[in-house]
Amino acid sequence: MDVYGLNDVKTMLRGTLRQHGYCKAWNVFVKLGLTDDTSRISHAKDLTYTSLLAAFLPPAAGSVKDRLKIFMGNLWDQEIETMLDYLELFSDKKINIAEGTPAQLLQVLLEEKWKLVQGDKDMIVMEHQFEYTVEDLPETILKLKSSLVVTGKDEHHTAMALTVGLPLAITVKNFLTGGFSLSGVQIPTRKEIYEPLLTELEEHGIVFNERLMK
Repeated sequence: MDVYGLNDVKTMLRGTLRQHGYCKAWNVFVKLGLTDDTSRISHAKDLTYTSLLAAFLPPAAGSVKDRLKIFMGNLWDQEIETMLDYLELFSDKKINIAEGTPAQLLQVLLEEKWKLVQGDKDMIVMEHQFEYTVEDLPETILKLKSSLVVTGKDEHHTAMALTVGLPLAITVKNFLTGGFSLSGVQIPTRKEIYEPLLTELEEHGIVFNERLMK
């Protein structure tokens, strides 16, 4: 808020769009401790993901899936079960790295299962909503929506790669060609950085569309 001069705003909220069911399924990993990145498992290559799950569950009768259902209690539902089945967590799938933290072992699995395949396209969505008043109309609340949608070309030329890589590449190019002469560590909140950057990004279809809302 300091960086953008928003210290006087009454309310500021930031959120992330997630696929339906994502948060409650991710909560399973958090509650189990599989997102821990401090401890290390040195014999990971001897484990399956099913045995890894079992090691984080309290002792109980039944299969690993049954034990996990008991552990999660009323937080468990069919949607969670379907997503974890998709990850092959109950199929004795081997862990294919020699060692790592629980979070790293989980990351390896997710990178494999969530990898884009031929024909897949990703999408970046960002939206800012502003409510504000102006001096001439102090009783009127104005609303502005600024939206960005970028769709990847294919599984290799992704929207994520464009929106992350292009701003950095363009800024480095502008610095090397004398577009600006700032020194030291800078963030792109200076006009000499972001104005030419936004102009060139628009040429690549990366642009925010703004409109007043009723």
